[in-house]
Amino acid sequence: MESVRAEMVAGVLGVEVAEGDVVAAGQTLLLLESMKMEIPVVPEGPGRVVRVAVGPGDVVQEGDLLVVLEAAGGAAQAPGAARR
Repeated sequence: MESVRAEMVAGVLGVEVAEGDVVAAGQTLLLLESMKMEIPVVPEGPGRVVRVAVGPGDVVQEGDLLVVLEAAGGAAQAPGAARR
């Protein structure tokens, strides 16, 4: 399992996935907003969404949990696999 965490203080504009969804590398998981910039949060590799920890309108701090992913094939993704 991989915990996708916020890289900065931001507002959650939208969540594009739900628990149980299978996602592709580069697919937008959610959209954050910081300093009037929209920042998509995407995984580097494919996987399945195990948990979505935030919702639209939430404000997250650096390091807050956003999404938990299970890598395709059930193996854990490398730490830091989610990038904006």
